[in-house]
Order: sequence, then C-alpha cells, then structure tokens
Amino acid sequence: MRELIINKRKYSSRLILGTGKYKDFEETRSAIEASGCEMVTVAIRRMNLGQDKASKNLLDYISPKKYTILPNTAGCYTAEDAVRTCEISKELLNGENLIKLEVLSQSKTLFPNITETLRAAEMLVKKDFRVMVYTTDDPIVAKELENIGCECVMPLGSAIGSGIGIINEYNIREIVSNASVPVIVDAGVGTASDASIAMELGCDGVLINTAIACAKDPVMMANAMKHAVIAGRDAFLAGRIEKIQSGSPSSPKSGLITGE
Repeated sequence: MRELIINKRKYSSRLILGTGKYKDFEETRSAIEASGCEMVTVAIRRMNLGQDKASKNLLDYISPKKYTILPNTAGCYTAEDAVRTCEISKELLNGENLIKLEVLSQSKTLFPNITETLRAAEMLVKKDFRVMVYTTDDPIVAKELENIGCECVMPLGSAIGSGIGIINEYNIREIVSNASVPVIVDAGVGTASDASIAMELGCDGVLINTAIACAKDPVMMANAMKHAVIAGRDAFLAGRIEKIQSGSPSSPKSGLITGE
C-alpha cells in the first residue's frame, strides 16, 4: 500500500483543499477543519499571505504549523510569470520550496498550457523547487513531467470549477499505472462521488476547491469529501469485482427447489 509522501513528509489525509471562493476566512477555516486535510493550496497572486499589511492575512486563520501551505501560480499564462510567482511565495513563506505549478492556456476553460508548463517545470526544478504540477489527463505529458523531476503530477478530471467530474477515467488510470510519483486529481470534482471515483481509479489524492466552497453548506460538503476520499481509497485497495454482461447469483446453486 503506497503511502502519500510529498516533499519527504507523510500525509494521512489524501484530501487537499483550495482556499478560494469562500465567503470569508472564518468559513475557509471551518471547512478545512471539517475536511480533515493536512495541506491547503493558496493562490499567491490573489490571496493575502502578509504582502498586504492593511488586509486580513490567511495565515492568521490557517496556521503553517498545523497545515502545509501550498502556494500555487493560478493566473499565470507564461513560464516566466509562474517562476516569478514561485520566487515571491518562497520569500513570503520563509524559504519553503514546495509549490503547485499552474500555467494556463486561456481563461475560458483554464486548461493548462503544456508547452509553458514543461518549460516552467524545468526552470523551477533547476532552482530547487519541489513542484506539484497541474496538467492535462495525457499520460505521455504526465510521464514527461515526472521525468523532469516534479514531486507529483496533478491531472485534471475536467475543467477547473466545472463540477463535471472525471471525463476520461481510462487516461487517469493509465497515468496512475505508469507513475512512480503521487498522482492527485486536480480540477473538475463536483460532489463526493467524483472524489470517490478518483480514488477508486488508484489516485493518491484529490484537490478540491469549488465543489466545497460553492456548496450550499461548505462545511458539510467538506466533511462529505473527507469520507468520500477514504471510501474511494478503501475500495481501490479492496479491489472491485469484474464487470460482466450476465447475472451472477449471490446465493449457492445447490439445494434449489426446482419443482421436480
């Protein structure tokens, strides 16, 4: 059974939460606590981690002593912008070098720009960053990012914030089977069953933001996601039955009353 180890730290929770879209930092904190997660991701270009002294600081609500704070490069469209954002985050977080790399292609789908993502990954690894990278569900690209030296690969299930769920289960399963680093589904989860499916496919974890933050009750949904991830992982380890085209009785055939 593969443990979830990222940047030499072992995690008991396989759920990672985003911190955007909540109504306030109090709700953010409550949802994170309900989820049982140990890692939260923060958009450096949009969230205050101390760079604005006049505004509320997220770190006053979510302590780096309790959670791994994973800065991300959301909103970046070039490798250079992403690298610059990572360097800023390193200064804000006292030299922490674990980052989540996102380089987007355009604003409608928020799909990753793979050319720029590969460039940025190479640049960041050379600068000794530990890179968790948002990518497409292309198994070839995922392996290339692993070969560059990324800490883990994070294929999308579907478009960020879409809530559609995992569109291509075959590709996700293929990425998992070929990976020697953690695989974490990032984007597209809409509800607890989507998170469970990701884990049933063998993924090492799931990153969720919109599905929790925009739920009618974010704290309750965070709790639901916690249980979904656990259930999906247990189901994967237990091994599902084979799908067949005919019925198979659950009771023994011997001793049947046939009427003869």
